[in-house]
Amino acid sequence: MRLLKYEEDGELTITADLVGEDTIPPYAILSHRWGEDAGELTFEDVAGNAGKVQSGGKRIPPKIQFCGDQARRDSLQYFWVDTCCINKGNKAEHSLAIRSMFRWYRNAARCYVYLSDVPSSPCEGDEEAVPPPWELEFRQSKWFTRGWTLQELLAPSSVEFFSCQGKRLGDKISLEQQVQEITGIPCLALEGTPLSQFSTNERLQWKEGRVTKRDEDAWYSLSGIFDVEIAPAYSEGAASAFGRLMDEINKTKRCIRDIRHTDPCDDKKRIEDTKGGLLADSYRWVLDNTTFQKWRDERDSQLLWVKGDPGKGKTMLICGIIDELQSSMPRTTLLSYFFCQATDSRINSATAVLRGLLYMLVKQQPSLVLHVRKKHDHAGKALFEDANAWVALTEIWMDVLQDPGLNITCLIIDALDECVTDLPKLLDFIAKQSSMSHRVKWIVSSRNWPDIETRLDRAGHRTRLSLELNAESVAAAVGIFISQKVDQLAHEKHYKEELRHAVLQHLTSNANNTFLWVALVCQDLGVTASRHVRNKLALFPPGLDALYKRMMHQMGESADAEVCRCVLASTAILYRPVTVHQLVALVEQLKDVGDDVREIISLCGSFLTLREDTVYFVHQSAKDFLFAEASSKVFPDGAEDVHRLVFVNSLTILSRTLHRDMYSLKALGVSIEDVEPPKSDPLAASRYPCIYWIDHLCDSKPKSLANRVRDLQVLGAVDDFLRKNFLYWLEGLSLCKSIGKGVVSMEKLWSLVQEMCNQDRLAQLVQDARRFIMYHKGAIEGYPLQTYASALLFSPTGQL
Repeated sequence: MRLLKYEEDGELTITADLVGEDTIPPYAILSHRWGEDAGELTFEDVAGNAGKVQSGGKRIPPKIQFCGDQARRDSLQYFWVDTCCINKGNKAEHSLAIRSMFRWYRNAARCYVYLSDVPSSPCEGDEEAVPPPWELEFRQSKWFTRGWTLQELLAPSSVEFFSCQGKRLGDKISLEQQVQEITGIPCLALEGTPLSQFSTNERLQWKEGRVTKRDEDAWYSLSGIFDVEIAPAYSEGAASAFGRLMDEINKTKRCIRDIRHTDPCDDKKRIEDTKGGLLADSYRWVLDNTTFQKWRDERDSQLLWVKGDPGKGKTMLICGIIDELQSSMPRTTLLSYFFCQATDSRINSATAVLRGLLYMLVKQQPSLVLHVRKKHDHAGKALFEDANAWVALTEIWMDVLQDPGLNITCLIIDALDECVTDLPKLLDFIAKQSSMSHRVKWIVSSRNWPDIETRLDRAGHRTRLSLELNAESVAAAVGIFISQKVDQLAHEKHYKEELRHAVLQHLTSNANNTFLWVALVCQDLGVTASRHVRNKLALFPPGLDALYKRMMHQMGESADAEVCRCVLASTAILYRPVTVHQLVALVEQLKDVGDDVREIISLCGSFLTLREDTVYFVHQSAKDFLFAEASSKVFPDGAEDVHRLVFVNSLTILSRTLHRDMYSLKALGVSIEDVEPPKSDPLAASRYPCIYWIDHLCDSKPKSLANRVRDLQVLGAVDDFLRKNFLYWLEGLSLCKSIGKGVVSMEKLWSLVQEMCNQDRLAQLVQDARRFIMYHKGAIEGYPLQTYASALLFSPTGQL
């Protein structure tokens, strides 16, 4: 990129080609309509004479003179004009300039629109006229009919309109209504909302009525609007240019879709709703905290680690920080976040963290997806799911973080301690990358774990915000939370003022600055009659572990104690939260409960919670307690035995529900993207077992000893299932969009049977199934009915 500058003697000079965003000073940029070629100042005109336009040489056009003068009035030394800053004689440079134009306009400090057909600004004394005297000419300006000016209107944050005499008419915000009426472009787009939030068809409509000198430019000029790159190939024709543009758009869409494993925005909303909503007054203290302010305001403060004990409100504090940053940051700043949860296998691994952060980032700045597509165009979705996913993602991230076009970015990861898989790798990645760029800031949260502290200490520019060291602020926040919860209880349970005060006093005295303790106690009080509240208060010991023990004792005294134990045990070993329907199918003891399943779950209320028919642990500390402090009660025969029971029930469910063409799609070759589950989804109860039955088998730890009847029964069930239902299982995986997970699971099963003695027959079957799923992965993943075509190679009944 070259920039123009007026020297003190009035000579116009041009810089050398500036490579890299860090070498480019603040600049103004001109948006205009080209006149006759002979009247334009060219690169050759400026670059001659040692890069100066000498006095007495070619006359400087008024619009360029205006741009330079206006830039100086705005305290900018440099400015850019396309007619003379691009060497069009150099095809490679010209091609690069066309592909970079949107970014150059976006990065400009000011964009001046020179309207050569709008003759004047408001006359003296008419400044307040409505409409202003120049509005008719403004609305009829040919600038609004040109193809390239569309991106010049949308890309910059500051766009100012000037008459042909250089008088300012307004900007795209003050003239928003007129510009919206002239162009049909929504006000949100004019105000800076990321263009990726508008549909492809909507953005294509903005082009209607606009013309370009060369047919291909009509489509090349839209590449920045869609955040894709297409190298210009003049003489290819408009149809070919349009086809290449749409091909790039569709490849980008597919890539972003494949990155998505979860949407962190949805996770944030679910977490807030599960915890009873975000209370602003319980987190705003952090905005005045000096450590937080240092991270926010100082250029060299890249990493903020928020640490605290369980139940201290770290996750809700992070939710509040996210909300505050979203409302206060410039529109161009990128904010990406991720919530780890150990109880959900979708979001408890280092790979899932990088994948979720990347998904949010490329959704906001799709141009970054080019770094992903270098690998994705060849590997497809497997890029994010196979054994090398971590390596591929870290390489992609290094390219993204070093991209000169990356906007100022904030990355937030909550609950690092709940990253079950590859946490050390993730910590090392954060420590290294947080020191690499001043444009990227990080916030992470976790418990006070020494291993996390040791690895994060390797980061060059990090600060710590300890909740324990800010006990006074946290106590005040917990006090506000208590008042809100007690007021809610008093209203719902009709407490008298004396009782309300007693509850308030007890919670305040025993909370020990722990939000979760307050929430659990209030949950129990919510199902306690007012007349029993005083007696109940005395039974709530301070401290989370003591409270959990009390709740376990209370649950043990229930007539449904055994059912509750089975529900807790099964939920604790599941790899992700399940629906009530799925839980009933997986837990044998719930089959006789009938319509009272939700009542059973409510009896486990201090450990489990229901959100939109899905069962979750109230907090990771609740699950930790079951394994660490109550293991003998919850898992009397060991956790492996619970895995075995879930495995057996999973195969029973699958054998009963899987069959050919479960979604009645009828025809071969239906794309998975066109498949919608029927209202009565035949896979409703089967989705979880379809994806995880092999994991539960492996974690049940069957032995190689062939003389154990139970193990022989398990292996016999696997043999029978694969022979009868393998192809139907693959169809189910495809409909669940989990073929990649199926490949990984078959590798686990293959490793398991290889370790076992006297299982040659099963080993050969698993080997055949493993090869089959790997060979057909691409077809099954994209087209679920492809399995039927493959089935014909085996037998008419669908058996392997």
